[in-house]
Amino acid sequence: MKEFRDKVAVITGAASGIGFGLAEHAAKEGMKVVLADAEEDALKEAEQTIKTMGVETLAAKTDVSNAEDVKSLADRTVETFGGVHLLFNNAGVAGGSTAWATTLADWRWVLGVNLWGVIHGVHFFVPIMLKQNTECHIVNTASAAGLISSTRTAPYPVSKHGIVALTESLYKQLEERNYKIGVSVLCPGFVKTRLGEADRNRLKVLTNEVNEDKSEVDETMQAFLNTAKGAVENGMSPQNVAGIVFDAIRTNKFYIMPNTEGLNEMIKTRMEDILQGRNPTRQEIGYLK
Repeated sequence: MKEFRDKVAVITGAASGIGFGLAEHAAKEGMKVVLADAEEDALKEAEQTIKTMGVETLAAKTDVSNAEDVKSLADRTVETFGGVHLLFNNAGVAGGSTAWATTLADWRWVLGVNLWGVIHGVHFFVPIMLKQNTECHIVNTASAAGLISSTRTAPYPVSKHGIVALTESLYKQLEERNYKIGVSVLCPGFVKTRLGEADRNRLKVLTNEVNEDKSEVDETMQAFLNTAKGAVENGMSPQNVAGIVFDAIRTNKFYIMPNTEGLNEMIKTRMEDILQGRNPTRQEIGYLK
């Protein structure tokens, strides 16, 4: 896809970070913009900002882990704008600890938003795109953490590896059938976002029990935040990431990896571990995306 004007872009996690950067860029391209986010106040602010850019805008409070919410988002998009051309499955959260100490609530929350959010987006929007039979493109936001692993937390890289695998499958399946839908997976390094504050949007039903022993989870989370804080604060801006993403859509590039220069050696080491049958090399990173 090379022309964006007057087409429809749907962005989840659109009220802040990479999502808002994508929304701004879509508006600058003259697109009709659908903003979806779980944080209602921030969503309203984002809607007002995008509207001032002179484009048609729809804001929909959406919990991407909830299938009915995403179905409603798809229905409202079609009812309002008649279709969809760009889909950014971007919403994401971070949490948890080691594979054994992470609470089940943390597992459900992180996988629900990060992985099931993408699954729901693909499930409800791809049939719309196929029915349209027009040029479309899907970008699923994973992370460089989807290409390597971590010693400190399990849920986040598990969810991001899942997104990479899902997106690769989606690409191959659509290409095999010669459908007019391009696909990309976004695997950024450190980006200046509020991912470390994701707990602010957590559903009460997925909060941890008060009497649950979370000492290791809390200690690990704090260690991660301390490690990643400086890297995130000095990370690439969401606006720069958005520009790279739209350039990649224009050239139909699948792997989009902004700001990963310092991580490429870690990615290479993991690949070599697999190809050479070595045990995994211990490598550490902070939060990515």
